[in-house]
Amino acid sequence: MFVSGFRAMWLLVMFDLPVKTKAQRKLATGFRKALLDDGFDMIQYSVYSRPCPSEESAKAHFGHVQAALPPCGQVRILQFTDKQYARMLCFQGEIPVQTERMPSQLELF
Repeated sequence: MFVSGFRAMWLLVMFDLPVKTKAQRKLATGFRKALLDDGFDMIQYSVYSRPCPSEESAKAHFGHVQAALPPCGQVRILQFTDKQYARMLCFQGEIPVQTERMPSQLELF
């Protein structure tokens, strides 16, 4: 489900995938690689984010994530406006760090 009416937004993908067998590890690695290939950045081990300049872009990348879903495990995809994402508090230990920013350059295909 997508929130409509916003221009710049972020997609956040969080997942817990089984990795007990070699086949499961291969599927989990393939999913992470698909996220990276689609422009997502790892912000924590099983949490990836991606800026999207428009709702149409977010829908397209949502579809890419859906196409890469492994057969087992749990995956959650959240959509945030740029303003909401910027309000996230991040810490490295006890030290506050700045969140990622929306790139100023347009995305070209």
